[in-house]
Amino acid sequence: MDLQLIHDTEFPVPDDLQGNVAITSLSKIYNWSRRNSMWPMLFGLACCAIEMIATAASRYDLSRFGMEVMRGSPRQSDLMIVSGTVTKKMVVPIVRLYNQMPEPKYVMAMGACASGGGPFKEGYNVVSGIDKYVPVDVYVPGCPPTPQALLHGLIALQKKIDGQSLANMDDVPWYGVGPSEPTPIPILGPDIVDPRQMEIIRRQAELAAAGQSYGVRELPAHRFIDDAPKKVLVATQAATLVAETTEISADDAQRLTIVKQRREEAVARKRARDAAKG
Repeated sequence: MDLQLIHDTEFPVPDDLQGNVAITSLSKIYNWSRRNSMWPMLFGLACCAIEMIATAASRYDLSRFGMEVMRGSPRQSDLMIVSGTVTKKMVVPIVRLYNQMPEPKYVMAMGACASGGGPFKEGYNVVSGIDKYVPVDVYVPGCPPTPQALLHGLIALQKKIDGQSLANMDDVPWYGVGPSEPTPIPILGPDIVDPRQMEIIRRQAELAAAGQSYGVRELPAHRFIDDAPKKVLVATQAATLVAETTEISADDAQRLTIVKQRREEAVARKRARDAAKG
């Protein structure tokens, strides 16, 4: 073991003691032990899972990072690698497995599908990113990513762990008072429903049942001037304009006559075509 990995202080260590003594902090030892014993969950969805399996093989040797122990149970896992296309049917067990993982836990979105939907984005059965349902710590781009890209993402996760401090409760919220609230499990239906938006959905349903507008930006009320002349459009055969407070001028009457004639001519042509086809 290289003690320089955990040496984190402004006090220098003599050269002859650097292999035997290290001056560090409790957060440094804690983060060092976690970053080198990360147990990913054995969980694959699509073609990205093949690349994840290749990363764990002997060619790339994932055990160099202490992450070769892939567990089949979420209660023994620290890292969830979402590798592949996430369908709306599959997002429910993913969130359930995430809630069963003990703290501290991390999520990695591997590939374009898990990160944002990939080539199936906006599809009828594909989720446009797993980060809409569980918090994602590291994104690994690619379709599918190579084993080198996955290793780079794992190294990025280790750097994130190294930057966490036990003195900052925002970095280690799992040491807070009381249990953490689980992530809401999506509800399957005609489409995925986020339980956190149930109050908005219920209010929109009540407005729709009452015949009122919902989910649409309402225009502000317009201020009318009472003494202004008003014209209304009457849906008659000639679509004539009738003035409420003023009389129709000669020019308006002439234009309405022309409109009526053109409408009658169009109706006559349509009837002639229908008769010819019959």
